[in-house]
Amino acid sequence: MSSHTKLLDRWAKENKDLVCKFKGLKGGSELSQEQNQSNLKALSSEFQKLLRKIQGLPPLADYTQLELSVMYNVCILSLSRALVADVQLILSQTTERVLMMKGTVNVPSNLVELWQTILASVENDPLKSGVAQLFCVQWAIWLNACQLETLLDLQDQLTNIHETFTAAEGFDNSGVSYKYPDLVMEPRRFADLLRISTIIVQGAEGAKKGQGLEALNLLQAASSLSAPRTLIAYAHYLSGYCLSQMSRPQMALHCYRKALETDLNCLSALHQSTMIYRELGNTEAEIKALRLLHSTLMLPSSRETAVSSMYILLSSTLLQSQAVTSLLSVPSALTVLHRMALKCLEHGSVSEAVKHYLDLLASLHSDHTGEQLVEEPQLPRLPVLYLEAAAALLMAHQPLDCITLSEEVITSTIELLPDKVLLEEVEETAEDADVWVKSKDKPALVLWTGAAYLLQGHCHSQLKDWKQAVTHYTRCINLVVKVRYKPKGLEPQIPSADMLDRKQTLLCNLQRLKGLALAWRGISFCQTDKLKEALRDLQFSLQAYPVCTSAGLWCGEVLWRLGRQQEAAACWTRTGFAAQPTAAENDPVYLQEPQSGPSLDIEELQRRVQELDSRL
Repeated sequence: MSSHTKLLDRWAKENKDLVCKFKGLKGGSELSQEQNQSNLKALSSEFQKLLRKIQGLPPLADYTQLELSVMYNVCILSLSRALVADVQLILSQTTERVLMMKGTVNVPSNLVELWQTILASVENDPLKSGVAQLFCVQWAIWLNACQLETLLDLQDQLTNIHETFTAAEGFDNSGVSYKYPDLVMEPRRFADLLRISTIIVQGAEGAKKGQGLEALNLLQAASSLSAPRTLIAYAHYLSGYCLSQMSRPQMALHCYRKALETDLNCLSALHQSTMIYRELGNTEAEIKALRLLHSTLMLPSSRETAVSSMYILLSSTLLQSQAVTSLLSVPSALTVLHRMALKCLEHGSVSEAVKHYLDLLASLHSDHTGEQLVEEPQLPRLPVLYLEAAAALLMAHQPLDCITLSEEVITSTIELLPDKVLLEEVEETAEDADVWVKSKDKPALVLWTGAAYLLQGHCHSQLKDWKQAVTHYTRCINLVVKVRYKPKGLEPQIPSADMLDRKQTLLCNLQRLKGLALAWRGISFCQTDKLKEALRDLQFSLQAYPVCTSAGLWCGEVLWRLGRQQEAAACWTRTGFAAQPTAAENDPVYLQEPQSGPSLDIEELQRRVQELDSRL
């Protein structure tokens, strides 16, 4: 046996041993992500040592097939670790050696032309399969960079890849001294992975550009390909997204359902289902889907072998398009829990909402998720979460617990409150229509602290402690009157109802806070027969926030008691006879009119108006 053959056999065995070692690794939940990456790094290093041994010799035909296979193994492991730049460098060195071996003189500088030259040079050569493996690696690099136009230029070569690998599997290698070297991933499966990943990227890019129909056609064809179920699920999910953009919600839900049936871990499909239910106004279905999404997010990862996890790692490297990342994103478990709490309040499931809020606050204060508030932009600030939870407790008729949570907000903000707050109007931008020249934290502190006092006032009102209710409403009012609003080109002035713009959320909320505090202080005065003080506050409330239902109804009641019956009837008529005050969709839950406390008999008010009209 020649020395060349001995070397070849030794290196082929070393390659085989490394592949066996890779396939024997365990991944998933048995090892941490760091341990998995460490194992892949160690194996990759050993493969690279073997590759350097082989490349230490001139490029000879006897060694080239083994060299290409070891090179392929190195690239696959490096791609799974997202080392794309390293892979491109190694690939460039190997393609040079292939061209040297084939005697190619004029080497194109353009990468597309270079690969066309390389593939043409091995068209009728046993090395065709090995070169095709490396071409797949180059395909992965282009896909990672989202160079879809380059892939279109090589569409014919990409289409022929699958045929090349099929022919290689049936190739009779009895005439050579060794069989095809072992590989960490079958080239045909890698090509299938690349093919469906390319379609997913193309579909996502098309969907983001508003080309829903073209993207849908691509994605629906991809769902029948041979590929990991994770990617098939992505194809179904993106088809549903395209349909939702085309205003076909029921068909979109069908695709999302197919995505989940294909892969239960396709949480983006479940998340988008909740958005469809919200658009359809199906709150009950939305809450059920949110429960399922939250419970799934809280489950530990399933166990996987190194081979199966390799497909996941490679997929994450291939699907780096911003469009794909955006469309596949799923909110955190805490964000879903918060949304579920809000929806339960909207649906009237107050006790469930309270439970979710308390779980959310407990999670935020635990050691494991202490940094989640900083990392999750969709989650409101901590004082807002406390205020929402306190409002839920108020709705659940737990006033003492509500007072305790509200006090947490007051304690954390009271020392930071400024003496005066100036909100200055600036040019609105598309990114943020609620922009202020001065720091937004200052008026936000006033809003949070004032809202905490408002909720405490509501609690004392619920407990019929009118003196304490008046005290806390007064504290709220004293804070809000510190705010001045400066329209562009004008002097600072006290905010009023005619300045309100729904786009300027902070100003609107501060004005609503003032209106509610005045209204409910007036209602509290009314309970102790201080009618003049009550009328003053209720009228100021209507000036500050004219749509305050409680202020309008109770203002009429006070006028009636003062003998000003015609004014009372006019006030009730202007306000309307809504049994329950209504809240706008975007109004914070802690700034909604309470459903408990003193109330008026709407039918009695209507009867009074009718009797007065009949006497006139």
